[in-house]
Amino acid sequence: MTTYVLIPGAGGSAWYWHLAGQELSRRGRDVVAVDLPGPDTGAGLARYADVVADAVGDRTDLVVVGQSLGAFTAPLVCVRLPVSLLVLVNGMIPKPGETAGQWWEHTGHEAARRANDVREGRDPDGEFDPVTYFLHDLSQELIDESADHMQDESDAAFAEPFPLDVWPAVPTRVIAARDDRLFPADFQRRVAQDRLGITPDEVPGGHLAALSHPKELADLLESYVRELA
Repeated sequence: MTTYVLIPGAGGSAWYWHLAGQELSRRGRDVVAVDLPGPDTGAGLARYADVVADAVGDRTDLVVVGQSLGAFTAPLVCVRLPVSLLVLVNGMIPKPGETAGQWWEHTGHEAARRANDVREGRDPDGEFDPVTYFLHDLSQELIDESADHMQDESDAAFAEPFPLDVWPAVPTRVIAARDDRLFPADFQRRVAQDRLGITPDEVPGGHLAALSHPKELADLLESYVRELA
């Protein structure tokens, strides 16, 4: 049976995946959504990969999906476990030796975010507002619920260099959300093309698309699995 291994972004809460996970379970898939020790100051990328591997256990035929910062952990899982497909969703695609802290400057993220803010009529110099950049397309019910699941991310995961010299020899897909205000879609297209030679597919929604558009995301993930089969 195909198992989806769902890796969250900064903060490390498996709750982020609960709606998309339900959609995949309805399609008869096994789902492992992983809680990462984001607030733990001693836990970096290597520890994150350990936690994912422990959660997967002896399952095989794995589809590993990493969201945002989870893109630094997901490839590490692919060299340890029997992974048939790697998918990055609004992902911070790493380069060898790069830290997640360096990624922002290396990719030109700030200029891309500011340009998108100007296009959409926001003040690029305004105070960073999590609702504006993360929660803008969620229902009020989900926004309220999210408060119980938000965690800080320690500096450890942002400071540990990405350890792989080459990308894993696993089929890889990249998904960008069309309305992502943190990682604008045109920025994601450029980074994915530059770093992996991949043109992302798109789904509706913002940075937390698995919460705002879980069905559409699950449909696209399932299309990848059918394609491989």
